Amino acid sequence: MQHAVGAPLPPPQGSGNGPVGWTHQAQHPGHPGRPGPPPPPQPAPRGAGWTGPAPHHAPAPVSRETTGHIQLPPGGPVPLPAPPADPGTGTATLAVLLIGPAGAGKTTVAKLWASRRRVPTAHVSLDDVREWVRSGFADPQTGWNDHSEAQYRLARRTCGFAARNFLANGISCILDDAVFPDRPVVGLGGWKRHVGPGLLPVVLLPGLEIVLERNAARSGNRRLSDEEVARIHGRMAGWYGSGLPIIDNSTYDVETTARVLDDVLARSIASPPAW
Repeated sequence: MQHAVGAPLPPPQGSGNGPVGWTHQAQHPGHPGRPGPPPPPQPAPRGAGWTGPAPHHAPAPVSRETTGHIQLPPGGPVPLPAPPADPGTGTATLAVLLIGPAGAGKTTVAKLWASRRRVPTAHVSLDDVREWVRSGFADPQTGWNDHSEAQYRLARRTCGFAARNFLANGISCILDDAVFPDRPVVGLGGWKRHVGPGLLPVVLLPGLEIVLERNAARSGNRRLSDEEVARIHGRMAGWYGSGLPIIDNSTYDVETTARVLDDVLARSIASPPAW
């Protein structure tokens, strides 16, 4: 192919130096028309509104949504609470153990009392924690043996650990359990050891007819036979004369029982029971 003398040669194919799409403006020194290397990139000026990348030596910005940096105080044995300045338990930070037979209403009353307080309060049910074990759950209803006792002890220790940690971080805790006065294996000693000397026990003990009626409304493994309910209720009567405060909520609704519980706890703070 012939070209006129003095006419510029077309750029090599694929060089990107033609009129269409040509972006290299710099010319090679001493050779007009010949493209030179592109200039090195210049950093944008840093100042107000600068959004360019940070220098390699600058620390990365910390996201405001970063979590996991809050240090929590470890839980230790719970001491006796200070007497509240307000009526009832007021704003006192408490560890409470609500004791009673199946059907006494422990869990329902504990939940309501915890939710109505003016300060953060948690509720931990021993039965709920025991049932965290799904495969291999040792149900005491099928017989009290080494497996059911071991899982009970483990659940009680877990509840105590939770209570201590709640208290150490300013959150009161009420636990509920069917503690027998005549059985040291599942008695108060373990709770006191796992939670601390500041634990305040209260017994909820309505009449037998009431617990039988409430038990009949249950379902699943929480429902016991009438004979078992009567046996447990009879053993719970041993708390009379123990020195622990006892609430007979046979004629109380849940709201009234929660108010009475708060009054009883206020008296326990002022004069802790010997146990």
